[in-house]
Amino acid sequence: MAEKPHMNLVFIGHVDHGKSTTVGRILLDAGIIRQEEVDKYRAEAEAKGKATFEFAWVMDDLKEERERGVTIDIAHRRFDTQKYYFTIIDAPGHRDFVKNMITGTSQADAAVLVCSAAEGVQEQTREHIFLSRTLGIRQMIVAINKMDRQEVAYSEAKFNQVKEDVTKLLKGVGFKIPEEVTFIPISAFKDDNINKSSPNMPWYKGPYLMQALDALKLPDKKGIEQKALRLPIQDVYTITGIGTVPVGRIETGTMKIGDKVIFMPSGKVGEVKSVEMHHEQMQSAGPGDNVGFNVRGIDKNDVKRGEVVGPASNPPSVVESFTARIQVLNHPSVITEGYTPIFHINTAHVACTFTEIQQKLNPKTGAPAETRSPDKLITLQTGDAAVVKITPTRPVVIEKYEEFPQMGRFAVRDMGQTVAAGIVIGITKRGS
Repeated sequence: MAEKPHMNLVFIGHVDHGKSTTVGRILLDAGIIRQEEVDKYRAEAEAKGKATFEFAWVMDDLKEERERGVTIDIAHRRFDTQKYYFTIIDAPGHRDFVKNMITGTSQADAAVLVCSAAEGVQEQTREHIFLSRTLGIRQMIVAINKMDRQEVAYSEAKFNQVKEDVTKLLKGVGFKIPEEVTFIPISAFKDDNINKSSPNMPWYKGPYLMQALDALKLPDKKGIEQKALRLPIQDVYTITGIGTVPVGRIETGTMKIGDKVIFMPSGKVGEVKSVEMHHEQMQSAGPGDNVGFNVRGIDKNDVKRGEVVGPASNPPSVVESFTARIQVLNHPSVITEGYTPIFHINTAHVACTFTEIQQKLNPKTGAPAETRSPDKLITLQTGDAAVVKITPTRPVVIEKYEEFPQMGRFAVRDMGQTVAAGIVIGITKRGS
């Protein structure tokens, strides 16, 4: 049987709106987990006074998460629909885990936003919608969950109210509705509209969740394959009998045995001797593949996490500075010129300085709202969008978003939380 086309799916939304329960229900309905497992979790959950948490625990295999009742790391699980096989990336909802979500979402082909019909839109719902757009998500299913709750009682009016609120947010960041977004009323806990249409909501005539997943469109990989190779290094191993093996995910282009590659910013050059994925040797690998590879002429001390591999003939861009469009998600006071937090750029973590806040933007439309002048400096606070000039404190690879979207996004972290996220609109290369 030919392998079905593959898609990465990220689940986003407020921490208490039922993301993990929805994922657990999908895995149960798809036959990935057994009813006995869920029953075992249910008994554990009830013993801890956390009834209704059993599905969530299917994803939250980490003991620490179970004790705290929140999702920390990104869990990857596979399931199949009639048309696709999906890898689920379950993105954490808590604010201090937004960084994980940024690395998770950037790898997703589509998102399922879970929003509770009982609680409606929350601050985190807004944040995740903005982030998903900043990080390149172009299609979304909005699962309006907890329709079974007493105060909702499967009400069409309640569904429409939440749908209207979420629609405003999605349109505000540029999603096209209905072309890029499908709204579905569900109860993950009671299995309504997950694997079949629910008799409890005869007023709803759209697809149930599994049908909506099959209606998603595969991203066009052709354009990405044609681009130059860009592979951010996640780790470097030394393997007996092989030597130095850097590991990472190919964002654009392809890697083949015999290719002459360069690591930037270090500038080390070598020839690809072997490529392997899931412990299997391959002749070549392409966008989205997580690979380990051995390079002739490269020593373990030559390369480290955060470097980016590209063709020797078309090296990744090492920047002196870059201009970016950012959104401030959460900052306790004001951001001024000179502010130097940590930027998460691909797999690199680098302190960077806001050297110039050039323009404030209307966060909804992106239109200029206020421009810097010699006698008027701009400051930023939570909720603001802006165009800023950024100077890294040490060499780092970053590309323009329009040329390499996968390599042109970043998150800004400070004080243990995600302060801002953004995309690169211009670069000044080092030495140019």
